[in-house]
Amino acid sequence: MPYAVNEDLPPAVRDHLPPHAQDIFRAAFNSAYDEHRGDPRQEEAAFRIAWAAVKKRYHKVGDHWLPME
Repeated sequence: MPYAVNEDLPPAVRDHLPPHAQDIFRAAFNSAYDEHRGDPRQEEAAFRIAWAAVKKRYHKVGDHWLPME
């Protein structure tokens, strides 16, 4: 299901990503979810695409996600 606000994101996303990365995740997820309408793996695809979008702008160092320089 699409997410209206960052507070609606799953805890695994909300509790670990900084706010800007959450914005990226939410926008990518919502777009991918809409684009894959009718696909039985719609939500799975949207999650993969959203994480890929975050990883283009952030990288994980230890337990923290930091912006790419």
